[in-house]
Amino acid sequence: MNRLLSVFLAFVLVFALGTALAEDKSVTIGVTNTMTSINPLALDNTEVPKYACSLTFLPLLELDSSLNFVPQLAKSITTEDNLTFTITLQDDAVWSDGTPITAEDVEFTLVLGADPASFNISLAMYMIEGTDDNGMVEPGTEHISGIKVVDDKTLTVTTKWETALYTFDNNFGRYLLPVPKHVLKDIPREELLSLTWFLKPDVISGPYFITEADLNHYVHYTANENYFLGVPKIKYLNIQVYSAAQILAGLQSGEIDLVQQTMASIPIEDYDAVRALSNITAVSGTPVTNETIYINTANVPDVRIRRALLLGMDRASMFDALLGGNGELVDGFLVSSSPYFSDALGLTGYDPEQAAKLIAEAAADGAKTTYTWYTNSSESTWGQAVEYFAAMFEEIGLHIEIRTVDLDTLMEIAGNCEHDIMSVEYTFAPVDPYTDVVWLLGGEGSWTGYITDAVSEALVLSQTLSDNGAIAEQYLIVDRAMQEDVPMISGWVRSSLGAVSNRLSGVTPDVFGTFVDVQNWDIQ
Repeated sequence: MNRLLSVFLAFVLVFALGTALAEDKSVTIGVTNTMTSINPLALDNTEVPKYACSLTFLPLLELDSSLNFVPQLAKSITTEDNLTFTITLQDDAVWSDGTPITAEDVEFTLVLGADPASFNISLAMYMIEGTDDNGMVEPGTEHISGIKVVDDKTLTVTTKWETALYTFDNNFGRYLLPVPKHVLKDIPREELLSLTWFLKPDVISGPYFITEADLNHYVHYTANENYFLGVPKIKYLNIQVYSAAQILAGLQSGEIDLVQQTMASIPIEDYDAVRALSNITAVSGTPVTNETIYINTANVPDVRIRRALLLGMDRASMFDALLGGNGELVDGFLVSSSPYFSDALGLTGYDPEQAAKLIAEAAADGAKTTYTWYTNSSESTWGQAVEYFAAMFEEIGLHIEIRTVDLDTLMEIAGNCEHDIMSVEYTFAPVDPYTDVVWLLGGEGSWTGYITDAVSEALVLSQTLSDNGAIAEQYLIVDRAMQEDVPMISGWVRSSLGAVSNRLSGVTPDVFGTFVDVQNWDIQ
């Protein structure tokens, strides 16, 4: 009996210990950019805050790794005419306090995004019928004519012009993160963008509550046990900010469990060392991370100078030397994985003699030959390339002053159009170039300040077509304008390296889809 009792007590102890360990499972996600906000009403277009916030407030849809839109809050989004879109929410979608998530919550969030007091420039509200040219409504507006609540789980959104379903899905499906109307409806709208409640919200739709946040360093989460898509198997998640140089050591020590390709930049010189780690599986992402150079055409008005920038950069040499061929070179916005990419565009080669000739001609006509180029301090490999390019330009008569700043400062400078030249990694969704391109080529006030009738017409027409080949023809017009007028240059497209701890199951880091089923992640 004593022996049996000892075995029984040992079993109870092991079972209890196992239960405690299961309840205390924790995963750390390493990122290399700070978070501008985790308020879903104040998000910008960068990936770290988008995913950090989506863990708490779900989007309507998300892309999986195969570039399919999959349900999150929404069961489906459909359209019959590319003008009116029907959003149907999941039947069992509820807030963490048990209140059903309804069409009124989605309407409420859309209206907040269009109200001047809580306006979110990152959502293209200007597309919605009933908003002005800037996507705004009168202060205090409760309803927008283009948004109709049909029933508790259904609403329709009507756009001002024909909009492709893929554009609507990407722009509103992925980036609209509905907030709870029953919690926030009485908060003055001018207080919402800075509301501290979002740093530790007690009513959420996603799999994880935020428990503590220091946006320069970390966000800590704990599981939402009432998550309608399933209770997360891992109790604690942490998003931790590191310098790029710290990622390898963090993976090696086990301090970092996951590196997702668009949230962290593993230095290219560390790729081989990461791949060699026995406790880690390294995953090369599809080349979509575009190191894009934006030229403020208002500050660099002479097209000859802009063409000289394109011709005077030996991109191929830098790509091979610094990236070791991990990615691809393209001209324009589209990467080869996009269904709308065209080989007909070709690639502009390095031609320093022609570049020098254009600079001399422009200078003779009074054009400036000194310009400021802002870069992101966390992109060290690209920073080396910019220094090399600047030295090459110096030899052909163009002086470049490089200013390296953090991402928040860079976004502020670009948003205020204070740059001559600015470069930043930008992940264009291959399935929806329109949303980003139409914003970046938005004329005055955009990062480039560039638009032409031909480009505008091509972008509009791309929204009315369904055949991929026909759509590709319109984007070819846009990319050829990039070659000829040069408001932007693709420096290179990086195949970013992701990594996941071998103790973590249910997740493969990829450019898209990493967090779609985060509730199913587990620790072995």
